[in-house]
Amino acid sequence: MLKIDMRKIYNFYPVEPAPDPAKLPTSGDLYYECLECTEIVNSLPFIKSACSCGNLVGGEGKLVVKNPESIRVIRGKLR
Repeated sequence: MLKIDMRKIYNFYPVEPAPDPAKLPTSGDLYYECLECTEIVNSLPFIKSACSCGNLVGGEGKLVVKNPESIRVIRGKLR
């Protein structure tokens, strides 16, 4: 797995209003920020991705969120 600081590539903005943790949206420009370790993972990861604490783990277009209450949905725009 590559560890890339997504903040060097994208500007991130919180999705307002904050989505319900039980129904998290997914899209190519939506990312999840783990509030436990502050790492960012794409909501539709096609390469193997995970945050440091293991709250967000995914690959092949699927993402598993272990604790949805401890993430923030953000939108990424290229710098």
